Amino acid sequence: MDQSPLLSLQGVRKSFPKPDGGELLVLDDINLTLHESEVVGLLGRSGSGKSTLLRLIAGLSRPGGGSISYLGRKVEAPARGVAMVFQGFALFPWLTVLENVEIGLEALGLPRKEIRSRSLAAIDLIGLDGFESAYPRELSGGMRQRVGFARALVVHPNIILMDEAFSALDVLTAETLRTDFLDLWSEGQLPIKGVILVTHNIEEAVLMCDRILVFSSNPGRIVTELKVDLRHPRDRLDPQFRKLVERLYSEMTARPADDRAAARAERFPGVGIGTILPQVSTNSLSGLLEAIAASPYDGVAELPAIAAALLMEIDDLFPVAETLQMLRFADIAGGAIKLTAEGATFANAAVDERKKLFAQRLLAYIDLAAHIRRILDERPSHKAPRSRFSDEIEDYMSPEAADQTLRAVIDWGRYAEAFAYDDQTQMFSLENP
Repeated sequence: MDQSPLLSLQGVRKSFPKPDGGELLVLDDINLTLHESEVVGLLGRSGSGKSTLLRLIAGLSRPGGGSISYLGRKVEAPARGVAMVFQGFALFPWLTVLENVEIGLEALGLPRKEIRSRSLAAIDLIGLDGFESAYPRELSGGMRQRVGFARALVVHPNIILMDEAFSALDVLTAETLRTDFLDLWSEGQLPIKGVILVTHNIEEAVLMCDRILVFSSNPGRIVTELKVDLRHPRDRLDPQFRKLVERLYSEMTARPADDRAAARAERFPGVGIGTILPQVSTNSLSGLLEAIAASPYDGVAELPAIAAALLMEIDDLFPVAETLQMLRFADIAGGAIKLTAEGATFANAAVDERKKLFAQRLLAYIDLAAHIRRILDERPSHKAPRSRFSDEIEDYMSPEAADQTLRAVIDWGRYAEAFAYDDQTQMFSLENP
């Protein structure tokens, strides 16, 4: 293996301005290398800045401190040779499969004949031969994501950045696509030299990666680096595989023990306006609180145990548990979730009391919700368009992430009766029909 890295990050730092004039520190002192023939995983909970880091690496955003170099050159703009596969499929619905794949090459100004031949080869490689003339609406989720992979591969990048590329798919489809990708990677059929994979799925990280970097949250820092010395194909039932999964579970839910202030920040992270929020329903939040409050858990449950009891995948449970922690209804540490006093009160309360308690938590600890309510209170009409907030948070995240974040806040705000939202007019208001 060539000892000079494809990618090197040194002391990278990133923060975003807050509405009150302060700053939200998202990433701090990130040091990372990617060598040829490596798959490096970035594993962390919500608020750990993993997706923000990918945007910095891709040159879509600039760090506030430190340096990023690709093939020895400082990254100051989108780097040719670095491609990204997103969680959302990010396809143009009015273009066919072939046209969606070709569009990246057209931007490079290549001859038409080469654009077509390389695009057809990429489509064939990723298993979509025969679907060249299909439109995205005609494809399943797995097929649409394969188009995303083909579009990234067709430019023959040195590095592919995967931003939770499998998380929007159902379990079976995601497993098939992971396996196909790993087979092509292991056989040397992919025109790439290295991969950085962002995920919150622990088993996915162990299945795919050569090294795994575990991030803390708020701000994101690398707290653990774990080498995965397992040969491909990897067996999820292998005792060594399970041992690595259990270790990562503990690492992801650990809290700093040597600093009380840091420990409290990690337990109850701040949720700044630039934080991407998971789209978790209030029914899911209430259901998990009730399950943990009931026997045999009586307020404290091991996350793997409660996931098995509720027939939930770990990566489905994490967003719900993390949201409860954001709202101070629960505390996650050491692989377990424990209800706070407010969480126990909520679990045993009537509907109206639950709504009041939820509203208090929402406006106290979710900055975007508090910001929306503050704007509505200040305006004489008590109304504001959705674009007022979407434009603002798109300074911190992708349009897809901004849409997800706003949808989450809308659902939570409606439940709490903190504000109303009319989807037809795209308006927030204080009018509660």
